Amino acid sequence: MRAERVWPGLDDKRLTSWNALTISALADAGAVLERDHYLDAARSAADFVLRELRTDDRRLLRSWKDGQGKLNAYLEDHAFLLEALLSLYEATFEPRWFAEARALADTTIARFADDENGGFFETSSDHEQLVARRKDLEDHPIPAGNSSAAYGLLRLAALTGEREYADRAESVLRLLHELAPKHPQAFGHLLQALDFRLAQVKEVALVGDELRPLERVIRDSFRPHLVLAGGEPDGVPLLEGRDPVEGRPTAYVCEQFACRAPVTEPRDLEELLA
Repeated sequence: MRAERVWPGLDDKRLTSWNALTISALADAGAVLERDHYLDAARSAADFVLRELRTDDRRLLRSWKDGQGKLNAYLEDHAFLLEALLSLYEATFEPRWFAEARALADTTIARFADDENGGFFETSSDHEQLVARRKDLEDHPIPAGNSSAAYGLLRLAALTGEREYADRAESVLRLLHELAPKHPQAFGHLLQALDFRLAQVKEVALVGDELRPLERVIRDSFRPHLVLAGGEPDGVPLLEGRDPVEGRPTAYVCEQFACRAPVTEPRDLEELLA
């Protein structure tokens, strides 16, 4: 009987990068569909990664198995997690996720950026010595680390107004902007980042209590050229100096941190975004 024979090996390790992709999907779906259990699952997974897949000095690790995290994390681990934390922040307005995302972005730049030629190496500057430090560029079968880093840093730049994040993202786009449109199947995520960079991105700040009606305006339509912040400022630059109007939930629609007059009615917000 099969049950009496030696069982095949089981690959049950947990990867930082794959968990990050799942966190992004759960956060986006939970926010749009108003499914709190999706958001709870995203929070739980993010808590696990940040707790179990980091060293004592907060260096990210690649994989976890049998109660132990191990191996230096690669670029894709950092980049996917950056995107995941930003998505989780936009879905929940919990400042801790934004703070973790920004710290992770700074670490990614410090340890992976190619200051001479642009883009990011796949391995960190303190990785074991290799013959060459390669760059992961093609989005097959999942997004490349460089594509994800570019998109995540562009989103973070829009939320912070920090030019360095955009500059680092653009260094990736400069490497591939001619090749990617000729081979779109190989650079799907990079083209998404390029589209975001070339668009008139709107930065929306929601402040006050009972933000759900204003949130629904944002989430009820597909808005790929928009970043969202809400709730208390707590270190989120886009929210700083934005106050509720007459104590009512208020939306500020901005471009490059220059804002239109604030609105308090969902229909007025819809008009500003149209």
